[in-house]
Amino acid sequence: MTRAFDIAPLDATFGAVVTGVKLAELDDAGWRDLHAAWLDYALLVFPDQHLKRDQQITFARRFGPLEFEMAAISNVRSNGTLRVEKDNDDVMKILKGNMGWHADSTYMPVQAKGAVFSAEVVPTIGGQTGFADMRAAYDALDDARKEHVEKLQAHHSLHYSQSKLGHETKKADGEYSGYGLHDGPVPLRPLVKMHPETGRKSLLIGRHAHAIPGMAPAESEALLQELIDFACQRPRTYHHDWAPGDAVLWDNRCLLHQATPWDMTQKRIMWHSRIAGDPASEAALPN
Repeated sequence: MTRAFDIAPLDATFGAVVTGVKLAELDDAGWRDLHAAWLDYALLVFPDQHLKRDQQITFARRFGPLEFEMAAISNVRSNGTLRVEKDNDDVMKILKGNMGWHADSTYMPVQAKGAVFSAEVVPTIGGQTGFADMRAAYDALDDARKEHVEKLQAHHSLHYSQSKLGHETKKADGEYSGYGLHDGPVPLRPLVKMHPETGRKSLLIGRHAHAIPGMAPAESEALLQELIDFACQRPRTYHHDWAPGDAVLWDNRCLLHQATPWDMTQKRIMWHSRIAGDPASEAALPN
């Protein structure tokens, strides 16, 4: 297959580095090739892009409507000063919470489809972003475990996951997304889902998942942690060392991701554009 760009697979069960392309100048034929590669690899890394705000939003929109156009993921306040870790404000608590393996928006009525994430300022120590392949994790389960987990569901809650860190999120009748309030019940999702475009099965777990119906709380928590520990290890994981100008595109329907600690006396400024999920495939189950 001839493409207008080069792809180098990562040393993992998923992911590739894409070079020879400028995302801000991508034509329709190039986008179709890129979309096919994204479905195949689930994570694409694009070095040296230096996307401007409008360029990142335009690129993200090619994959569908956006849950939100762009949000800063940063320890830098809008006035340029650094957040102090020991103050442990709400933003710092979210940053720390994101260091647990998770998929975006599973605690909302419709799970996100994917995301474009780019680096503006990176620290010299730490600050990688980890990704984990839930397709390969499902494939690696033995037949008995596959049969068991395919029958199960779990509730997903940001209030639950943040409360484990001592952070009481704002909560009305529903869930607090981090970007707004959403009234309604805590979403219920299967532990195994099928990708709507590739047909591959993957585990749907992560830090927001809890309270498997029919299980005692301790049993549920133990099983979910066991699955994360099994799934999120080599060769099913990759941690990206950021350079300014890097951009990544990931498929939130089959990958987990996590932030990692960094020296918070140094600035880290990242930009997140989140691609909205299709309600036909990413909506929560009826409670």
